[in-house]
Amino acid sequence: MGDERHEKIQKRAYQIWEREGGGDPEHHWHRAEAEIDREAALPLTADDALPQTREIASTDVLEVEELAMRTGISGDEAQALLDRLGTDRAAVEQAARGLKARKDAKS
Repeated sequence: MGDERHEKIQKRAYQIWEREGGGDPEHHWHRAEAEIDREAALPLTADDALPQTREIASTDVLEVEELAMRTGISGDEAQALLDRLGTDRAAVEQAARGLKARKDAKS
């Protein structure tokens, strides 16, 4: 495992542990590993690059509205994704784009 990847996973696992107020460190490590690997696999073209890299505060109304406008989903759908997926920007963006694609396919 590369040193940089290991450090990213370690940092993310600690963030998850802090957010959840403790718990199983092995579970946090595996979640962090999956998140880091998923982010690394995302396409980084001009159209697909994430506009910001910081984590999303699910209670931040402007972030919810920005996600909704950027991805073409409703504000309620954006808030539900943030509530369900937490602050992992890559997972939220991916889920929002998938939701929009499914809605478009039904139209």
